[in-house]
Amino acid sequence: MRELVISKYEAGQRFDKFLAKYMELAPKSFFYKMMRKKNITLNGKKAAGNEKLEKGDTVKLFLSEETIEGFREKKKRAVHTGAKLDILYEDEQVMLINKPAGMLSQKAEKGDISMVEHLISHLLDTGEVTEEMLKTFRPSLCNRLDRNTSGIVAAGKTLQGLQMLSGLFKERTLHKYYLCIVKGVIKEEQDVRGWLLKNEKTNQVRIFKNETKDARPIHTKYRPLADNGQETLLEIELLTGRTHQIRAHLSYMGHPIFGDPKYGDAVLNKKLTSGYGLHMQLLHAWHLVFPELSGDFEGLSGKSIYAPAPKQFVSIAQKRGLGTWEHGIPEV
Repeated sequence: MRELVISKYEAGQRFDKFLAKYMELAPKSFFYKMMRKKNITLNGKKAAGNEKLEKGDTVKLFLSEETIEGFREKKKRAVHTGAKLDILYEDEQVMLINKPAGMLSQKAEKGDISMVEHLISHLLDTGEVTEEMLKTFRPSLCNRLDRNTSGIVAAGKTLQGLQMLSGLFKERTLHKYYLCIVKGVIKEEQDVRGWLLKNEKTNQVRIFKNETKDARPIHTKYRPLADNGQETLLEIELLTGRTHQIRAHLSYMGHPIFGDPKYGDAVLNKKLTSGYGLHMQLLHAWHLVFPELSGDFEGLSGKSIYAPAPKQFVSIAQKRGLGTWEHGIPEV
């Protein structure tokens, strides 16, 4: 017999889905048969499989060790990256991290090391999760930033935290703001809409003013924070989160982002590379505003989270006379 105690990380899952992760090689029919025969119980009682697990629930498997281990896939241990995370906020359920430019949010290929791997490594190093716990739930990110875009990424440490954050992003009740430096002068706040069409082969997008076949609607707001007569420091509110939306939309409006290799101004980018060693877009996810929340997530209710901009971003902004900065945050 093996007894399992549900942790805060696994709570919120359906019982049958938990079992399918714990013994991933077993057919679903096996679990239902064992539950009917009370060879698998939940809190000492016969279970149907559709129960929602809570922290502290006990699962008993009245099965031989050979049977249990025979149905468990031998997985590779998680990579210990040793990376130090720039944690902006953390509680028992969620973590908000300032992702550096150049780091993947999630794996693009099998061998990649992304922010997710760094997150799991951190939780293993602090003892918050174990290799055994990772077999039934893996903490992950709820939003993605382009590899060369820096700023806030939101991670669910528990299933409930992941579900809560994912719901906020899906419902668009979580307000997301970015900083960027663009070519040209913008004096007034703008509320712009359009249509975005993605080319899956090239991973590039095109923007259209009017509805276009296969294109998806986009909505972006931006306001100027400072200008020097030639360039503008902008704050962007992202209202729809399409691929490369901010970068492509601003370029379409005639205001390409500094250093953007895909949608930027090639002549300007060459000068920025030679003058500042800039090789990527100056785009930073700097501010999240949470809606009113209750219960386990009351600590985030109405909270504003800021991520200091990278040193190179701040240095270029200051050298070009774009705003007053303190600890990576512009005065607005």
